[in-house]
Amino acid sequence: MLRRIFFVLNLWIVTVYYSWKSMKVDPVTSTPEEYDRWGLAWGRAAVKLSGIKIEADMGDVDPTGHYVFICNHQSNLDIPVLFDILKGNRIRFVAKKSLFDIPIYGKALAHSGHICVDRENRRAAMKSLNEAVEAAKGGISPVIFPEGTRNLNLEDLMEFKVGGMIIALKSGLPVVPIVMTNTGLIMGKGQLVIDNRPVVRVKALPIINPSDYTLKDREKFKDDLRKKMSAAYRELLAQG
Repeated sequence: MLRRIFFVLNLWIVTVYYSWKSMKVDPVTSTPEEYDRWGLAWGRAAVKLSGIKIEADMGDVDPTGHYVFICNHQSNLDIPVLFDILKGNRIRFVAKKSLFDIPIYGKALAHSGHICVDRENRRAAMKSLNEAVEAAKGGISPVIFPEGTRNLNLEDLMEFKVGGMIIALKSGLPVVPIVMTNTGLIMGKGQLVIDNRPVVRVKALPIINPSDYTLKDREKFKDDLRKKMSAAYRELLAQG
């Protein structure tokens, strides 16, 4: 019970600590392992503090492979869960600008190579998408939440935004759609006390070859992907 009540406070303490540690790492002179170390440590710590149980079916995904990951989004817990599951894939999140404005944490996000998207500024947003593509070509596996924000309707997925499709298609990397359930039940938007009883279920859908679509097909890619992910999400949701 105490874990459920004090999780948010403990998470912030842990977040500040690991943010500070990550900013001590020189991204130029460090090895990939050193550069990734503190983000992964934060993910492990957050999952352990929450006491949640995760059941993940990653299908044919190579645990050290290079991909673009596209996942639905319900909770702040989604990020540590994905860090934990994709710990060998060198992931970086494509995230909204407001997260980068948070003191200490936001600076750590930028320093660690996560990609800021300013949706209020079209020119800045396009620049961010291109930065994400370059990061992907440089060995990073971008993680994209195509709904754009945390979904409050846990029965289905929100409409997708096209920016993530552009990153996926321009990078030329295999695309891994991922659906995740129950994080919104455990810790929904604005929730200060968690309920860690539901099992977090994660499922990777079949890997998509980027050559199946062209950049001109990005709207079709977006619609096809949402349809596939929505159907898989409802199936996973039925498992409880």
